[in-house]
This record gives sequence, C-alpha cells and structure tokens, in this order.
Amino acid sequence: MTAVNNNTTVLPQALLDQMNGTSAAKKSTAEEAQDRFLTLLVTQMKNQDPLNPLDNAQVTSQLAQLSTVTGIDKLNGTLESMMGSYQSNQALQAANMIGHGVLAPGSNISLTENKGLMGVEFPQDVDAAEILVKDAAGNVIHTIDLGAHPAGTVPLLWDGTLADGSKAEDGSYQFEVKASLAGKPVSANALQFGIVTTVSTSPGGVQINVPGLGALNLADIRQIL
Repeated sequence: MTAVNNNTTVLPQALLDQMNGTSAAKKSTAEEAQDRFLTLLVTQMKNQDPLNPLDNAQVTSQLAQLSTVTGIDKLNGTLESMMGSYQSNQALQAANMIGHGVLAPGSNISLTENKGLMGVEFPQDVDAAEILVKDAAGNVIHTIDLGAHPAGTVPLLWDGTLADGSKAEDGSYQFEVKASLAGKPVSANALQFGIVTTVSTSPGGVQINVPGLGALNLADIRQIL
C-alpha cells in the first residue's frame, strides 16, 4: 500500500479487484437477476422510441415478476436455515437415545441367559395373535399365544422356553407374527430389539445406529424401552 499526503491510503488495483470479486460472489442468484433486469430496463428506457414509449403496465408487470423471484429466493434461504436448525434439534433429541433399547421393524431375537426381547405392532385391533419362534433352519421351535390385542405396539420377553418345555441355547433366532380378526388374517409387524450405540447426520437426515438393525431413521423407532 502507498501513503499519500492527505492521510488516506491508496489500495492496489489488484486488491480492489479481489474485494469487488468477493462482494459479487456473495450476491445471490436473485440479486444478480435483479441487477441485470434494472440494467436492461434503464438501457431500454434511455433508447426507447419517443413516438412509441414503454407501456407502463408492461413495466409494472415485469417489476412484479422480479419481486416474486426475489421473494422466492429469500423464502428458499429461510427454509434452508429452518431445515438446518430442525436437523440439529433432531440430532440432540436422538443423542438422548444412546444406550437405550428400542423396537424397530425386524424379525430377529437375540437370546442371552434365557432372555430375548422382541415386539409386535398391531395396526388394528385383533382377536387372536401368536408368535412363531424359529431356529436358524426356519423350523418352528416354540409358539407364543398372545390372544386378543388392541391396536398398538406390544413389547414381549421370551424366556427361551421351547415346545417340549426345555430351554433354548443362547444365540440368534427368528420369529413370525400371525394375527386375525373374526377369522380373517390381518397384518401385524414384527419388531426387533436393539441398543442405540451412536447417532449420525447425513444429507438424508439424522440416523440412529443400532447393531443388528443398522442405521435407522427416527420414524423407524416404534418404541423406546
């Protein structure tokens, strides 16, 4: 920089160009469109035919359209800011679930010391329901009669008892839910139990990581235990 006698500072042209470039880079697409429109409008007014001047209604219409574009651009910016804030709040809420057990769609049971947690989601009332516990080969080794149940989520504990009254060995099993109403089959969803270990964020939103169930969305969690 070079100092002059009037106590001002003259900036090098390269720095001025850089500052101008930075300022221009900060302009949004709507602002750039507005600048171009005003430049064209002023040029058009300067060079208009005196015998055929610009139509006021047409100019007003163009200004209204430009105002709409600017408003939409500002609205998009506001929505993006709100979405970022919403995702941050979701991440904080999900972090409170770390270490807690959850039920989410899945059909596996992990039996440990004669304890296996699972769940069932009934979209509607049922008057009969049962759970078929299966081994790794798909053979039914135990049936749990649930009877009638109202619509909702039901957590269940299997103590490892088999059809012959013996106890199953610790390990991984599968189960199937069957339900009916007035003798007609109705849908019922199997829910798998897992422990939340970590929470992560991605462009798709907040995800809860549960071993055995994978990365889940908040909407996948049916119940927190």
